Order: sequence, then C-alpha cells, then structure tokens
Amino acid sequence: METERIRRLLEYLDRPIQYVKGVGPKRAKTLARLGVSTVEDLLFLLPRDYEDRRTIHPIHQLKPGMKGLFLAQVWSAKVVGTRKPIFEVVFRDATGIVKGKWFHFRKEQMERAFQLGRSVLVFGDVQLNRYEYCLEVIHPQIEFVKEGKEKKGHVLPIYPLTEGLGQRELRKIQVQALKELKEVAAEYLPPSLLNEKKMPPLYKALREIHYPRDEDLSQLRERKSPHVRRFIFEEFFFFQLALALKRGEVAKEKGISFQVEGPKFKKLLASLPFPLTEAQKRTLEEIRGDMASHHAMNRLLQGDVGCGKTIVAFLAMAMAVDSGYQVAMMAPTEILAEQHFLGTRERLAPLGIRCALLVSGLSRRERDAVLSALASGEMDVVVGTHAVIQEGVEFKKLGLVVIDEQHRFGVLQRATLRAKGERPDLLVMTATPIPRTLALTLYGDLEVSVIDEMPQGRQPTKTKVVRENQREKVYEFIREQLAQGRQAYIVYPLIEESEKLQLPSVLEMYPKIAQAFAPYKVGLLHGRMAREEKERVMRAFKEGKIHLLVSTTVIEVGIDVPNATVMMIEGAERFGLSQLHQLRGRVGRGSHASYCLLMVSNAPSQVSRARLRV
Repeated sequence: METERIRRLLEYLDRPIQYVKGVGPKRAKTLARLGVSTVEDLLFLLPRDYEDRRTIHPIHQLKPGMKGLFLAQVWSAKVVGTRKPIFEVVFRDATGIVKGKWFHFRKEQMERAFQLGRSVLVFGDVQLNRYEYCLEVIHPQIEFVKEGKEKKGHVLPIYPLTEGLGQRELRKIQVQALKELKEVAAEYLPPSLLNEKKMPPLYKALREIHYPRDEDLSQLRERKSPHVRRFIFEEFFFFQLALALKRGEVAKEKGISFQVEGPKFKKLLASLPFPLTEAQKRTLEEIRGDMASHHAMNRLLQGDVGCGKTIVAFLAMAMAVDSGYQVAMMAPTEILAEQHFLGTRERLAPLGIRCALLVSGLSRRERDAVLSALASGEMDVVVGTHAVIQEGVEFKKLGLVVIDEQHRFGVLQRATLRAKGERPDLLVMTATPIPRTLALTLYGDLEVSVIDEMPQGRQPTKTKVVRENQREKVYEFIREQLAQGRQAYIVYPLIEESEKLQLPSVLEMYPKIAQAFAPYKVGLLHGRMAREEKERVMRAFKEGKIHLLVSTTVIEVGIDVPNATVMMIEGAERFGLSQLHQLRGRVGRGSHASYCLLMVSNAPSQVSRARLRV
C-alpha cells in the first residue's frame, strides 16, 4: 500500500506542468523560461523573499516609508482632478485616515468595488503627501473582508518571475499544486529517519516554505529553517545513496589483476634517490592491493602539495606497464600536463617505458603520431589534458587511468576516460585540503588514501598576510632572498587591466617589477603565451636563468622548482581557498625555509579575511 502511494506521488511530481489546473500549454511555455517543466520543478521554485503581512496595524501606527497592512472601512471613493484624473479612496479606522490613490483605473469598476462602509485589508508603501499633509498609499493591494468574518494577516511569498507572469498568478498556480500534492501526499524518506533527524514530512515542509504560518522569516531567508534543511539533507541523502549503489556495481565488476612485483616496478623503486615516507609506503600498499585484485580500483589519493603523490602514481604506472597495459594520465591545464609529462619521461623512460604528451597545442602531425602509437600499442603512457578524452583517441589496451587535481573534473569526464578501456583501474589525485569525512562525502564512489607526512628535510612554508602599505618591506625581503641565490614568484589575478575590477594585472605590472628588481632577471608567464614560449620561460626559471617569475595562476599546479622560496600573491583576497593552497605549494619544495606572502588591500572583506586565515 505504501509503495503504491509513493508511486503515485512520484508520478505526480513528474507530471508535466501544463496539467496543473489553471496552467495549460501557453502558460507552461512561460513557466519553462523559469526552468519549470514538471510539478516538481514548480514546487521547488522556492520564494526568493517573503512579504510579512501578519501584523495588522491601526492607522495611527503607520509611518512614511514603511510597508503597512491595515484594516479599515471605505469612507469615500471618487475621481479627483480633470486633466489627469486620479481615483481616490479614503480609508478610515478608529485611529485615523489614509488615502489610497490609483492613476490607472476603470471608474465604474472602482465605484462598484469601493462601496461606502465596506471593510477592506489594505497593503502598500506608506507615503506622506506633503501638500495635503496626510498619509497615502499608491496603487495598494486590496483584500475585501466579508462582514462578521475575522480577518488575519499572513505571509506572502515573493517568487522569481519572467515576462508574462506576475506574482499573483504564480502564487495561484503554487497554491493549486500544493492542494493537489496534499491529495497524493506520501513520504519517500523512511519515517524512522524523519523522527531521528526531527524533520517535517514532504507536504508540510513545502507548504511552510511557500506559505509560512508561524515560521521565523529570517530562518527561511537564510535557509536555516527545519523545513528547508529537510531538503538539504534529502539532497545529500540521495547523493550518498546513488554513490553507494555505484560502489555496489563497481564491486561486482571484474577488473584487471595486475602484476605488482614486475621488473619495471622493482627497478623504479630501487632507483629512487630518497626513501619513501611511511605514508607513501602505506598508500602504495593500498594501491598494490587494489591492482592485484580482480576488481577495478577506484581510489582517491589525497595529500598536501609536495608530499610525494606523483611518485606513488609513477609506481602504479610501472605496475600497469609491467602487466602489458597502457596508462592515461589527465591534468586540468596544459602547463600541468607538460610538467607531468616531463616528470613521467624523466622517471619512466630509463625503464624502457614509452611516454607521449597529448594536448590541444600539438601540430596535426604530432597529434596523429601520438594517436597512431596509442592505437597500435607502441606507446605505453600518455599524459594530457581534456584532449585525452576527445573522440578519435583510441587505446590498444588501456589498463590504468590517473587523474590529477580531481576537483577540476566531473564524474562524466572520469567516466569518459575510463570508457576508453575495458574496466581500467582508476587513481585520482588531489592536493586540495579537505577532511577525510568530507572527501568520503564528495567522492563516495572512491576509496580514500591519504599521504599525511612530508619527505624528510622539508620545512613548512610560513604564510603571512601583508597589506598594501607594507609593499616596500615585502619587496626588500624578496631582494634579500634573491641575494642568497634563491628564486621567487609574484602572481597576479589578471592578465590585462579590467575596467570592472580594480586589480593589478600581470602585463601592467611586469615592466614595473622588472625595474624594481634590477639587476635580477625577471621573467613573464601567462596563459595567452604560445606553448613553446611558456616552455622556454619555465625551463629558464627551472635552470636558474630567471630569478623572479611574474605570472598569473598558470603556475597554480605542477611547477616544481625546489630553489624557489618566496611566493607573493597580489590581490590575494580575490583568490579561492583551493587556488591559494595550490599557489603556496609552488614553494617549500626544497630544503630551504620558504614563505608565502598574501598581499591584500588595506580593507579586505570579512569573507576574504576568513579565507586568508585558513
């Protein structure tokens, strides 16, 4: 019986909006512009605000500038003026009078409506008429009150609108949809869960959101009401349910059982110039366990910038190639893909592993050569950007997919890359600092491994917020670091000046920085430069030929220059938390003390200050 009620409820929610009483095909087209095509869409078109009409004021309490609701009687109703006629109604209660005025009206209709002595509820913006020295409301909203019937105030929802649809019309449709919902009302969340979380049932929650009775409106506006929180919980609940089902499906899938003690793996492990940390060893064992099993690996590898995630990924790649399979590694930007390619080639090529780069900047001949080698199996590892998941990219035997900076890619992009092989293993990496519980929530379809210690000898980067009036001191500090043979970055949020944003740009500031830091060699790097030019600048910086690099966020991920010890971020309050974290990770990669200096305006916002504190 309950299953049948839930089925009826879901059918109703999925019903096309035109079948709600009072809508029809024409109005349905208007609603479609608001993203409303089903009853569910309509019911979840939540008010953007509320008009509180619960308090009925005596007229003497009304004040100019307030939105007021009052109950009064019609004292007089007439047309005044001849050149520009106005319909004027005098409303009166025991405490005073207010004039209502209409500039657009039909005389007969108004006279019929506003009969002398009739009781009305009036709502509008109260103004002071300085010529007549009385209060007035222009085009107020009117509700006529039947004799002997007690009239209470109420709250009216204010919805987002589109052309051809007014508040009154949309409210009427919502009321009808809620009325129909009540008739089929069932509950798809378990009653025990509702009781445990103290959440209201579906119909009550929606009714109170659209037409609150005793609800605190500030709670509704801030989405803190238990009725709103029910739907926030519901969204997470079904998201986790979907991930659990996905995990169940993946667990049943047969995957590849890789050789995890092959010659290339052993040779790479033995050739490392440093011992693995305990966290790296633990993570590597978790990955080896996954890859040796007959089920496909789905693992998230999380760790701070510089903790050694990439070398663990290289070891996983070696295991795949030892077993006769190909590897695809995807990064969010060309510059990061290029960095990974150089690192991959440096570590894996000496083992006889053939590596290629696949990015949009390749010439047609270069691209065709890579695609041919992948399809024939002549290429073992390909590193690239979104180009790796485009049509035409075919693998002979894809066995492992590695994705860096997981938060930059959606589930569909992950799935598209995996679909290029027959149930390949998946390893995704992120340096974004998220708690394990949140990682399990966001990536619930993945097992989570964490590298929670840094290689020996690394010193934590010291981070400091500095203000505009401290700029010269900051420059002096950078000069001291350069004098000691170190290198530095200065990062700007924009490439060019913007009329809308009063922020420094890299092209505007580069010549000024070059002059301020002479005789040191200052380089320029931004996303609009040609790939060859970017490579040339990065190579020069890595080789120490450039001492100070002025850049945009193209250096956000993947740049590895151990000698760089200072990261200065201009307009730091304009960057997101993940970006700040990634930029800070460009320093502190060697044995020297490193510094991240967050340059902000003299008066950053409260939200910006909170982000910078993190």
